[in-house]
Amino acid sequence: MMIVQTLNEGDYQQRLAFAELMLEIIEEHEDAIIMMSDEAHFHLNGSVNKQNFRYWAPQNPHEVHERPLHSPKLTVWCAIGKVGVIGPYFFEENGITTTVNSARYIDMINNFLEPELRSRRINNQNVWFQKDGATAHTATAAMAVVRAMFPDRLISRCGDVP
Repeated sequence: MMIVQTLNEGDYQQRLAFAELMLEIIEEHEDAIIMMSDEAHFHLNGSVNKQNFRYWAPQNPHEVHERPLHSPKLTVWCAIGKVGVIGPYFFEENGITTTVNSARYIDMINNFLEPELRSRRINNQNVWFQKDGATAHTATAAMAVVRAMFPDRLISRCGDVP
């Protein structure tokens, strides 16, 4: 587990290039909708998921973070953009929280996100969709579904805009 991370020398140039590209997209496409998405685990006992909580410091604080092995939790997805918040979507089966895998992610995209965009009359052709590089998101089947829904407008590791 990595608690402290630093930006490498090349990260600055990559982030600047991304920011300039996004500004260009916004200027060229007045109707562009940039939608950022992610999911998070919320432990019901108050523990914090290290994947979604970062402590940035010049030195490693050497803190020990303990939590129960199988604490009850919720796994929630949402997306945000100028059209507002889409979600929350809870990853669960029969009322029990499940992990996010490729099949469940595809099911969420097809049976929640796409109908939600349709009901809000949001044209997919205007949406630039961002997702992180989680394995469930970048699996071949998941990438195919998301690429078909947002052709040439996928912001992600292995996407159209890295």
